[in-house]
Amino acid sequence: MSPALTSVRSFSTKGVDYNNSSAAGSPVTNTTTVNPVASKKFTYQISAAYSAKQKRFSPTTNVFHFNPYNRVQDTAKRKSRPDAGQDAFFVSRINDTGAVAAGVADGVGGYIAAGIDSADFSHTLCERIATAAHQSPTDNINAKYLMSVGYKKILEEDIIAGGASTACVGVAKSDGQLNVANLGDSGFLIIRQGKVHYISSPQTHDFNTPYQLAMIPRELLVQSRQYGGGPLSDQPSDAHVSSHSLRNGDVVVFATDGVWDNLSSQEILRIVSDEMVSGKGWIVGGEAGTVPSPQLESLTSSTEGLGLQSAVAKAVAARAKSASINTKVDGPFAKEVQKRFPSENFHGGKKDDICVVCMVVVEINRPVENSRNCFYGLI
Repeated sequence: MSPALTSVRSFSTKGVDYNNSSAAGSPVTNTTTVNPVASKKFTYQISAAYSAKQKRFSPTTNVFHFNPYNRVQDTAKRKSRPDAGQDAFFVSRINDTGAVAAGVADGVGGYIAAGIDSADFSHTLCERIATAAHQSPTDNINAKYLMSVGYKKILEEDIIAGGASTACVGVAKSDGQLNVANLGDSGFLIIRQGKVHYISSPQTHDFNTPYQLAMIPRELLVQSRQYGGGPLSDQPSDAHVSSHSLRNGDVVVFATDGVWDNLSSQEILRIVSDEMVSGKGWIVGGEAGTVPSPQLESLTSSTEGLGLQSAVAKAVAARAKSASINTKVDGPFAKEVQKRFPSENFHGGKKDDICVVCMVVVEINRPVENSRNCFYGLI
């Protein structure tokens, strides 16, 4: 994320549930929706797409396809990281429970002035969260727990110089229950039957100052005592937590602020809808409106990266990248800058690292096969 200007969304600690009129004005920090059919079983087809701020987006190389039948190497080391700057992601099965954990993290660029690359922090955080999820003997865990375990590991191991990042962590269980802990200005949305069902809101201390997990080097702490101020350091307990009942055909998009600062939720809705309809994953028409296709499972089960989840992730990332380098069309970030700082001549998109994790929800009529795969998507 940029060290100067960050988010353009409303600065509250709650998300917006479009099916619940009280959500927009409620002061609570935990949102829960109830699953009416707990006996149904679901699987989650997931892909990620990413692009570093100074690099072109390649739909053939800047993409990851989660395949529960493959073992994927630990990418905690710099040389094996996907090329997406200080953004990071992870996807992991929660042992053999049928549940899955996924999310994104965005390194805070301001640490570069102290000679620290926050990519090390965001990447390591995702790896530690993925490991905790994969090694859990039960799916009786939640997103805030995984965030806490990952952050604690970083502080205990003391293997990086320091840094900070936002984090958005989700846990989706085989009964369709999704639990998300979001800290900072990364976030997620749920799209259902061609409409935005829920969108998270960022947590910020001030404009362009998101909540962040941090490992502050001793030297910086000493300086802050001498001169006042200092780097921010929030806790996993500060994360906004929400729970949701997913349905067949839902699409969940986790993304860093490189997406949210350049695309509105309605633009993302149009992108997702175009891909799901053209790919025959959704059917439009009739009294029910937009509904999942009977072929949804087969359309998302490809192990060669040809599933709908891959198409959606790449489409969102590509559009966000295009918007970020567009100097003529003002994106959400530019509009917020103009509102808050009228004297600033800021127009167009906001160049930033971009990371998207797309999850397509599929109801299944057979037992979920065991898997031991996880991906430490440390970008």
